[in-house]
Parts: sequence; C-alpha cells; structure tokens
Amino acid sequence: MVNSQEKLLKVSVVIPNYNHASFLQQRIKSVLDQTYQNLEVIILDDCSSDSSRDILELYREHPKVSYIVLNEVNSGTTFKQWQKGIELARGEWIWIAESDDWCEPTLLETLIKGIDESCSIAFCQSLVVHNNGDIFWNTRADRFNQILAGDDFIANKMLLGNAIINASMCIFKKDCYYKISPYFTSYKFCGDWLFWIEIALQGKVYSSGKILNYFRKHDKDVSGGAYAKGLFYSEHIKLLDYLESKRVITNYKKQEVLAERLKHLIVDKRIDQNLAINLRALFFKKISPAFFYSKSRYILGEKLFLKLMYPYSLHYLKK
Repeated sequence: MVNSQEKLLKVSVVIPNYNHASFLQQRIKSVLDQTYQNLEVIILDDCSSDSSRDILELYREHPKVSYIVLNEVNSGTTFKQWQKGIELARGEWIWIAESDDWCEPTLLETLIKGIDESCSIAFCQSLVVHNNGDIFWNTRADRFNQILAGDDFIANKMLLGNAIINASMCIFKKDCYYKISPYFTSYKFCGDWLFWIEIALQGKVYSSGKILNYFRKHDKDVSGGAYAKGLFYSEHIKLLDYLESKRVITNYKKQEVLAERLKHLIVDKRIDQNLAINLRALFFKKISPAFFYSKSRYILGEKLFLKLMYPYSLHYLKK
C-alpha cells in the first residue's frame, strides 16, 4: 500500500545502453517488475554493435516505455546519454538504471518511502557481482535508515571515495539536475562522483541499509580499464581541485584527502609501475611541502612514509 506522498512522485527510469545485449532483458525486467509502479522508462542506445537494438524493439509498445532512442553515432561518454534521458524525463525523480545491472523489485518502493521533501538524492546498498556469479563485496551503511544533511554526507562519505559507487543504486530529484554544472561531462570515469556531490549540495540525502542493487562486473565494464589507466587517481585530483574552486572544501582538506589517496596508490597493483610513478608525481605537486612532511607521516604511517615515499617526494619537491 502506498502513502499519499508516493502517489505524487513519478519516477523516470533512464536505461542507457551500449553493447549490453546479453544483460538487457534482465535489466529491463527488473525495472518493469518494481513494486512501485508510478514510473516511466526511457531507453537509450548509444550506437551498439551487438544485438541490443533487436532486444530493445521488443519493448517498443510496452505501456511503461515512453521513449526508445537509438543513436546513429556513438556519443563517446555515458554522461551525455544521462543528459539526454534526463531532458526527456517527465517524472519528479530520476533513476539511472545502468543496462548491465539488475535489482530487487522493492528498490524504488524503499527509496520513495524513505525520502521527505527536503531530500535531493536517495540510495540503497549495492552488491558487486562478477558475471560468473562470484560475489566481490558490497557497500555498507552506518544505519539501516538515515537522512543526512548534504554537506555532512559529502564531508564524511564523498571525498576520499564515492559512496554511491553505481548509478543504479540511487534516485535523485530532477529539478536539482538543472542547477548543477555540466562540468561532470568532462570526466571519463569520475563524472558520476561529481554529479552526486552537486545533487547532494542541494538538499538532504536518504540512505537505506538494504542491499537492493546488483552491480555487475564483467569484461566489458568501463571501471576495470579506468583503474588500469589510472583514471581514478588523475580524475580524483581534478575533482578535488574543482571542489576547492567552488569552496565546497578547503585547500587543507584537499591536501588531507590527497595524502590518503596517495597511500592507496602506493599499494595499488592494478596500475603499471611507470604509470604509478607519474601519478605519484601529480599528487606530490598538489601537496605542499609543509603539509607533506608534517602530516603525511601520520596519514601514511612512518614505515611506509620512509620506505616508499621519501625518495619520490624529495625528488619531485626539489623540481
């Protein structure tokens, strides 16, 4: 049974697809089978070369499907597809349901019930699953249900890492989209991270402790390649610079986060060693010498600082 607020809230579900034919039917079915049915579905295909279009045509006449848009030229980034879907949306809330994920039928019902009028974004927890069925890990919440001030959420959950690891695990208020900068589209990997931060700045954040979303990892997903190329680290620097320029964080806070991220970079085995050295140089250039020597020993730990950091830091700080 739905409450009066739920009856007022329509959710536009945007499904951006590129070459995920083998996952599409499970994805679309998990959306259409939601217990919360005040929704429309917008499906976008970014010029797939597999059989995606044949599968999408099966849903052309479905009463819940408002649009199926087939690109003739690849857009080059999923974030441009996000923009297109949001601009077509007629709902008050948006759900970007990635085409290679799936979810529990109660995802929307849980999030809609959890929000109030002050919320700009709401999310549940995700289970990260390999395509062969192996479970990797899952996100966790501090409490089963909570509403946080947007700035507190950003300060505690969104600076060192992205608590909303997957677009499919959250919904956001459409009106907030028109108040954010299009700068997030300039990122290849971390654009969603900035997107959630700018949405969260406009209201409160509802978090459900329930695992309702399944984030699929497979050979074609973009995150594996992005980590190998170091994009997570280089774009994290870009993100922090932007947040400082907008006075969301201070320079001191930025340097704290950079030092913590540098600690992770040192032990990250996914990145080529030569590339890792160049990435470290980027971090050293952003961290002031005074902060590095006074605080990094504490953040990194004395042993790690002396063994791994000192030769690199001394070299680059003298340049």
